[in-house]
Amino acid sequence: MMRVGIGYDVHRLVKSSGNGDGKKLVIGGVEIRECDFYPLAHSDGDVLIHAIIDAIFGAISFGNIGLHFPEIDEYEGVSSLELLKRTKEKLDSKGFRVVNVDTVVILEKPRIAQYVDNMRMKISEVLDIPIEAVNIKPKRNEGLGFEGKGEGIVALAVVTVEENGKK
Repeated sequence: MMRVGIGYDVHRLVKSSGNGDGKKLVIGGVEIRECDFYPLAHSDGDVLIHAIIDAIFGAISFGNIGLHFPEIDEYEGVSSLELLKRTKEKLDSKGFRVVNVDTVVILEKPRIAQYVDNMRMKISEVLDIPIEAVNIKPKRNEGLGFEGKGEGIVALAVVTVEENGKK
């Protein structure tokens, strides 16, 4: 049986203090270097991975990211790729595997198209699926809304899963 889940995540963007606080913008497990802001978040604030995690949990009717990875000390500053790995383990234990991931990332600047292939590779490796099964569409809001004004970043994900016969 095939199932589909939808995921969404948003984070406010905050200007870096420039004092080497170590906070950075990470999208799809990739550090975006040419920016002076970062997402306000408990973990690393990777909206793309968070949306994918939510979509996976939705596809198997297993709650959401906040239920499985709450804002507690254990997850403070944690890499979202680690959370995705743990999500895949939960998915495996439910007898499902990811078939396809389709996403949108809305961010006015910087432009992130040059990072997309690296993001796809990291996601496909963690989920153990072909890179061709991961799609990332960077978008801008043309100056409209909080995303367009550079105040935040949004990601949406649709994930298709199927039973893997290993329940």
